[in-house]
Amino acid sequence: MSELVKKFAAQEQREQKLETRTAVERFSGVPIVVIAVTVLAVLVVTAVYAQDKYSLKSPSGIAFSDFRGYEDWAVVSSARTDDVLKVIVANPAMIQAYKAGVPGNGQPFPEGSMIVKLQWKPKKSSEAPFAVDVPDVFKQAFVMEKDSKRFPKTGGWGYAVFNYDAASDKFTADPQSLSDCGHSCHVAVKAKDYIFHPYQKR
Repeated sequence: MSELVKKFAAQEQREQKLETRTAVERFSGVPIVVIAVTVLAVLVVTAVYAQDKYSLKSPSGIAFSDFRGYEDWAVVSSARTDDVLKVIVANPAMIQAYKAGVPGNGQPFPEGSMIVKLQWKPKKSSEAPFAVDVPDVFKQAFVMEKDSKRFPKTGGWGYAVFNYDAASDKFTADPQSLSDCGHSCHVAVKAKDYIFHPYQKR
């Protein structure tokens, strides 16, 4: 009798395991499909709404991606107008040239030199115990790159502007920014290879 009970119990266990496995197989497929569809939908929405600023190009074909990493480039100088606070940064090739004496030594900046003028709307600091303007809303990145083959008519420099809209958190290539945009005012410093800002002592 004991042997019969054991066999019956073993049979019951096998049947329960089979039912459990069948139920898991039947129902586990649904959540996996639902999760996969949900994840895919999120990725598609993210791809549509998240902007890769480095995919932008100016009307003249200057790619923002040429300046990838500019956020961490070394500071050359800063400037202030009535409307804008500016910080000028340059890529390592240009910083190296600056440190070697360019353009004060009469030499031009090497091909591949890049400089970015970062511009903010200013505001009065509400925290400093003295009167000081600090950056408020970021407005635009004005970029220049040295490529004499691409820009022979503008002293070897290409110019572009990428505007930033804080409300939408998006950059756009300025439609008025042609390859010679900015060149007309930079002619004033032709003797300095068209660059206004020297590398400031620090």
